[in-house]
Amino acid sequence: MTTARHDWTRQEIAALFDLPFADLVFQAQGVHRAVFPANAVQKSQLLSIKTGGCPEDCGYCAQAARYHTGIKADKLMTVTEVVAAAAAAKASGASRFCMGAAWRGPRDRDMAQLAEMVHGVRALGLETCMTLGMLSGSQAEALGQAGLDYYNHNIDTSPEYYDDVASTRDQADRLETLARVRDAGISVCCGGIIGMGESRTDRVGLIHTLATMVPHPGSVPVNGLVPIAGTPIGDAILGGRAPAIDGVEFARTVAVARITMPNAVVRLSAGREAMSDEAQALCFLAGANSIFVGERLLTTNNPGRDRDDTLFEKLGLVPMEASA
Repeated sequence: MTTARHDWTRQEIAALFDLPFADLVFQAQGVHRAVFPANAVQKSQLLSIKTGGCPEDCGYCAQAARYHTGIKADKLMTVTEVVAAAAAAKASGASRFCMGAAWRGPRDRDMAQLAEMVHGVRALGLETCMTLGMLSGSQAEALGQAGLDYYNHNIDTSPEYYDDVASTRDQADRLETLARVRDAGISVCCGGIIGMGESRTDRVGLIHTLATMVPHPGSVPVNGLVPIAGTPIGDAILGGRAPAIDGVEFARTVAVARITMPNAVVRLSAGREAMSDEAQALCFLAGANSIFVGERLLTTNNPGRDRDDTLFEKLGLVPMEASA
């Protein structure tokens, strides 16, 4: 653990982005090694416990009911099904298990079942994380009392670009949920999505919002957009109407996240399936120390176990131990 700043300015963050790439990565690697084991990477697994049918209009999301993406709405999984999936994830080497539901927010009547899921997964010795949309204060308290380790609620992008991403909620709504999560004693998992057509200035704004949180998120997922046909942002990227992001700029974003939030676990999340081994290696060098494993995220593909095992062996990486 190192002393973390919460007074970063946008100008300082922009100056980090503008550094020569080798200088930026060298600085980020130094920060990383001061806090974390140099070659340890946390393996997390993500399960969609309730897929599709979301009423929100996030422009990147395959699970929004208003978009025609081929995703069908399913009911909430049973506790038995979720715990069995968590046990399989642990057997495959995961130390953290994340559960996601496509809701604007959970219903109060589902909270007892969700709490049972947390109990069951924790009993396996896994770290627990959930992402269920917006939470009321009482819902956050219920998850905290169940022992939930982390709650994921991404802010997606900069405050200025957010209205180009979604209109059914404000970024302020997301920040309110994060405040309720902290008040309930749950650690925050919060990051964003890179490659939605945003500018570098927006990436600066995203990092600034995260790096000025008190405390910083314990986990910072950096997602690469997986463009889904049928979604507004996905169609814009696939149709060439918005620029895709390259691997070096993605690694720059990881490095700036590592420098500004030194104690956070920085996770390579969505988008890894399309990344080369070399691009992922750059991100690990830039300070990323967590990945999602398994062949599936919520609705998109992910590198399978064999590819990740080969990558770990090639780079000399070892799994990070669970802290739960």
